[in-house]
Amino acid sequence: MLFNSYEFVFLFLPTTLLVFFKLGQYSRRLAAGWLAAASLFFYGWWNPLFLGLLLSSIVFNYSVGAALVRAHDRQREAGKYWTLCCGVVANLALLGYFKYFNFFLASFNTAWGTQYEVGAIVLPLGISFFTFTQIAFLVDASRGLVREFNFIHYVLFVTYFPHLIAGPVLHHKEMMPQFDKPQTYRLNYESLAVGLTLFSFGLFKKVMLADEMIKYVKPVFDAAAQGHAVSFKESWGAAFSYTLQLYFDFSGYSDMAIGLSRMFGVKLPLNFNSPYKSVNIIEFWRRWHMTLSRFLRDYLYIPLGGNRKGPVRRHINLLLTMLLGGLWHGAGWTFVIWGGLHGLYLVVNHLWHGLRLRLGHDLSQSRWPGRLAGGFVTFIAVVFAWVFFRADSLQAGLAITRAMLGLDGFTFSGHFQLNKIAELLFIVWVLPNTQQIMSQFEPALPIREKELGAGWARLQWRPNWVWLVFTFLVAATSLCQGDKISEFLYFQF
Repeated sequence: MLFNSYEFVFLFLPTTLLVFFKLGQYSRRLAAGWLAAASLFFYGWWNPLFLGLLLSSIVFNYSVGAALVRAHDRQREAGKYWTLCCGVVANLALLGYFKYFNFFLASFNTAWGTQYEVGAIVLPLGISFFTFTQIAFLVDASRGLVREFNFIHYVLFVTYFPHLIAGPVLHHKEMMPQFDKPQTYRLNYESLAVGLTLFSFGLFKKVMLADEMIKYVKPVFDAAAQGHAVSFKESWGAAFSYTLQLYFDFSGYSDMAIGLSRMFGVKLPLNFNSPYKSVNIIEFWRRWHMTLSRFLRDYLYIPLGGNRKGPVRRHINLLLTMLLGGLWHGAGWTFVIWGGLHGLYLVVNHLWHGLRLRLGHDLSQSRWPGRLAGGFVTFIAVVFAWVFFRADSLQAGLAITRAMLGLDGFTFSGHFQLNKIAELLFIVWVLPNTQQIMSQFEPALPIREKELGAGWARLQWRPNWVWLVFTFLVAATSLCQGDKISEFLYFQF
């Protein structure tokens, strides 16, 4: 079931909301159980066969987490260590089988000239997200950071439908206290209005902006995958188009997820914060898929040593973290290259900062020419890397990037949708994002956010008739495109 489908908008969502708040008047436990059951139904809509896998994963991790807390309380370090290892390995083994087994087997066959096969393995929807969420839970449990063990709340924490399929990656400490608050189970009209507004904005981004770019992306990438020549002009046009398609697709999903959760009185962490406004690649990864970046930092980069063991080790840790982050997105060499490119970008960025410090520069101070140049270089580097993220094969990715670099000549045949790209870049670079527009009502969990400039103060959202009519028109326009429903791009991960 998709957030942008009629059955979700007109049946699932209103029914789930109505019953949740009705039950909440009598029993918070029943209301939480209903929301957990509705989330399982939402997941099972795609393929009921994988409900058993999801539930087994939940019961296993809940049990391991409880054992880790007991071991921590009794100061049994050895038992805690081996319990954590077993829990993490079991989660990674499950993820590895479904997502990576055929990839590694194909790579082995290519390297050794063998022909082993196991047949097609269907990838369970959202397995990367619920696996990483529960690994974080186990690690936090081993550190003594988990104290609530209400099983219904834990099931809800993992299966909560606004985040289950494509994130954000949640921390136990962020969500469990909210599920325990009495006010969560009482209908709040302000939260409902904020949530509906965000959901409508996200729906518009997905249906009216992201999906419109598909027609400029698919023909070029399909041609490259089939071995056809791609011109310099076509390659850059497709790369820019995909960069914007992915931006509005993920931004739209993130707004819809936060909006849906806010309707239920629960705040999700912010996961997307105008990443193309970044002036360097370090800032980009603080703004793009923020909860995944946090997970990779807290549970991979820092345990590897972070920046505590000198610059060389830090650079190695960055490369390893980003290579694994790329592989998390998909089982293919294109994702490994994409992650490796971002790892190299981060290393270069840190080296540049180190050079500036040695020259006596204050990194906290910058002028607009430097920010403009940094933002341009960062954006072009991100666009280049997205080609491998989108490409169907390594050969297709190399063919398009060769054309972008002019290695096949500077031919300008083909269509370049300059007007459309310029319109969307204006939205991306100039207009405030939805979190800034809604900032007075804190739609997501708190983060540090710059205040709106005076010129955009009039765009601050308020619960009045003007915004009601505008939101209604945005939602109605988007829903009229229901015959063009497509999955969110991050569903494949």
